[in-house]
Amino acid sequence: MQRVEKIISKKEWTGPAADIVVLSYHDRYRRRIRLTGLNGTDLLLDLERATVLRDGDGLLLEDGRLVNIKAAAEPLLSITCDDPSHLARIAWHLGNRHLPAAISEDRILIREDHVIADMVFRLGGKVAQVEEPFNPEGGAYGDGGSGHMHDHDHDEGGHHYHG
Repeated sequence: MQRVEKIISKKEWTGPAADIVVLSYHDRYRRRIRLTGLNGTDLLLDLERATVLRDGDGLLLEDGRLVNIKAAAEPLLSITCDDPSHLARIAWHLGNRHLPAAISEDRILIREDHVIADMVFRLGGKVAQVEEPFNPEGGAYGDGGSGHMHDHDHDEGGHHYHG
């Protein structure tokens, strides 16, 4: 088994990869995991803290080879609206719920969630089920992760800090 020496951003490496590891978004947020590439490479990722592995990133193995990370297609909801300001309003509601979201000019992708789909529909948005790779925004205070968990109401009107 090869140990991963470091993660290399997709912007920082070129050339052929020795293997490819295909992972869902949930499986790309890791601290420690044993992985097997499509070509059979057995590797161990063992980091100091949980990190998001982005589609296209490379895992530099101790023997110098690179393994490419590929985001797996997974069930998602595609949210669209008739105009950009309406989509921005829905994006605010999704952000208020701290949901991981991939945001583009004409749509927002989130994980499947029937409660959120109903909320978006009631706000006048259009929701379609799709299956594609999920690469949500990284967030202002970190590398994205899976959102943070906490118990408090965001409708109280006060400011709060999630440090």
